[in-house]
Amino acid sequence: MQEKDFVSYEYMTKQVKTQEQTKIIDMYEAFGYEATSTANSINGNINISFKRNRKQKHKQELNKLLRQAEEMQNNIDKLNAAKTSTANIFAYTFGIIAALILGGGMSMVMTIKNNTPVLVGGIILGIIGIALCCINYFIYKKIVDISTKKLLPVIDENEEKLANILEKGNDLLQAEEI
Repeated sequence: MQEKDFVSYEYMTKQVKTQEQTKIIDMYEAFGYEATSTANSINGNINISFKRNRKQKHKQELNKLLRQAEEMQNNIDKLNAAKTSTANIFAYTFGIIAALILGGGMSMVMTIKNNTPVLVGGIILGIIGIALCCINYFIYKKIVDISTKKLLPVIDENEEKLANILEKGNDLLQAEEI
């Protein structure tokens, strides 16, 4: 009878956005994990299952580098979200004000009868509200462009740091095989 080498594994599951699936799999493979399966989640994300040999050499160093890599990835995600957060806040606030102006003009036109100056004022107010609603998108895009230009160098720097951490993890794995 042939003896089998028993290998004990540690398992982990991560839920990630669909567009980040490949990046996350690459990240964990740099620390000795192997993607075993993927499954769609209810909220549109993907669950990725990983396994790694429990008796992995340099396990402490790999775990330390993995925590650093996860932290760096979280920073990159936060910076990417920050590109639009200020613009979103402005757009929602400006849009609400524009809609209130439009609604005020409509109310003036519809509720007050037989008063021509109020009718003309309501129409003018409604046109101003519509114009403000229309320019809101262009202001939003301009704010996003400004934020992106400001944050892009920081994001690139963090992605470079993440790549260096992944290379260190991969080097530790290669050191084991030699």
